[in-house]
Amino acid sequence: MKYEWRKQEKTLYSTKKQAQLLTIPAQTFMALHGTGDPNGSAFQAQLQTLYPAAYGLKSAYKQYAQTQDCEFDDYVVFPLEGVWSLTEKGQQLDHLDKNEFSYDIMIRIPDFVSEDLIEPALAAVQAKKQLPTEQIQILHFDAMSVAQILHVGAYDDEPASFAKIDELVASENQQRISKIHREIYLSDARRVAPERLKTILRYQIAPK
Repeated sequence: MKYEWRKQEKTLYSTKKQAQLLTIPAQTFMALHGTGDPNGSAFQAQLQTLYPAAYGLKSAYKQYAQTQDCEFDDYVVFPLEGVWSLTEKGQQLDHLDKNEFSYDIMIRIPDFVSEDLIEPALAAVQAKKQLPTEQIQILHFDAMSVAQILHVGAYDDEPASFAKIDELVASENQQRISKIHREIYLSDARRVAPERLKTILRYQIAPK
């Protein structure tokens, strides 16, 4: 049986255009940290490391599952996510400067994939493709309360969707924890027109 996040985790990866509140369970990711404009070459280089690493782990798990009694013998790689904030300098500016973005780009590791598989898989990708997979961090996030919405359109138009989330949070007497937010990319920006991009926007709220 193949694990498909679009089918088996519909609530977390909702395509609803209305803002909603929900609880996200604990999750684990492989991630790369960076600063600067995501339209630059450094960001693209990180993507060219992160994706092969994610698919390398998928391949390692698939081989492992052939010799073990596993509920799932394969899985669909999870979508790219980004946790976005600003550098200290960026927080002091009176305008948004993309060069002052601070971010972690991440791909989720399924809960059923043993951590024992991760390091050998990354080493194999590094040896085969000569990529700096040693820079990849494994990040663990605890369960959290969040507000989210599906944004359809260009990334620069996200403020309008964030305003809808803010409206819901205020109406429910909830409180946003920080200015840090998360984006989950359901579309490939290289192949989809900006006005058709689908991105889940999410930020953490204080638990009740």
